[in-house]
Amino acid sequence: MNTPRRILLIGAGGRMGQAIVRLLANGSCPGLQLAAAIDGPGCPLLGRDAGTAAGAGELGVPIRADLAAALAGHPEVAVDFSSPAATTAAASPMASAGVPWVVGTTGLDDTARAAVTCAAKSIPVVLSANMSLGINLLTALVAQAARTLAGCGYDCEIIERHHRRKKDAPSGTALELGAAAAQGLGWNLRETAIHGRAGLTGPRPDKQIGFHAVRGGDFVGDHTVLFAADGECLELGHRATSRETFALGALRAAAWLPGRAPGLYGMRDVLGLQPGGAP
Repeated sequence: MNTPRRILLIGAGGRMGQAIVRLLANGSCPGLQLAAAIDGPGCPLLGRDAGTAAGAGELGVPIRADLAAALAGHPEVAVDFSSPAATTAAASPMASAGVPWVVGTTGLDDTARAAVTCAAKSIPVVLSANMSLGINLLTALVAQAARTLAGCGYDCEIIERHHRRKKDAPSGTALELGAAAAQGLGWNLRETAIHGRAGLTGPRPDKQIGFHAVRGGDFVGDHTVLFAADGECLELGHRATSRETFALGALRAAAWLPGRAPGLYGMRDVLGLQPGGAP
């Protein structure tokens, strides 16, 4: 029998971290085991067993705040669902330790992305705002639809709904969908994106991708991309009903990543939806 790969979980006290712990505890991913769990100094779960904190029973792995100590235990792969600041701070230590790194943290700014990209020069990194099979297939379909509809008078709008506790807006997934649409249309997303509308905005420009973030209740994640023209509207969408969907994708990436060449990969690489390259 093969020995399970040893995982370092960063952000173990968060909702996604706890979902990953539960999957590892219930045997959903037999080729992986939790070796270390860390979170920030302010996490109220520090010192508790990661399994009991997640409602999965004792695993003998306490949640700590010392990344250096966790890396000294020689994990074979790390899965990170922490915060932009924590992910940025982890980049250099991860690269120095040579540990493959799966990053699912959302809300990364240019500084954080630059830190992850720099780490990817030394280690293989999977970076994705959404790790479900469905959403990654949707991203590919959005790019294809945009290429087909380019120049045909279709407006593109992206609507996303998440739970009331989500801290960033629009979601990282919405931004990835927008990037896919912009790529298909041949546009620069930074130049064409608009985030919500208010007041006397005037007629909608032709070259614009609108983002609209809804926050409330316990939505796990709903995303809809509209291509609207005179006389018809094409809607492409995805609805997540459980965080386990994303957690399973992250663990699938963790099983896939060790042994890969240093570089920046996306979930479409993991799922075989594209032949390689950045997310």
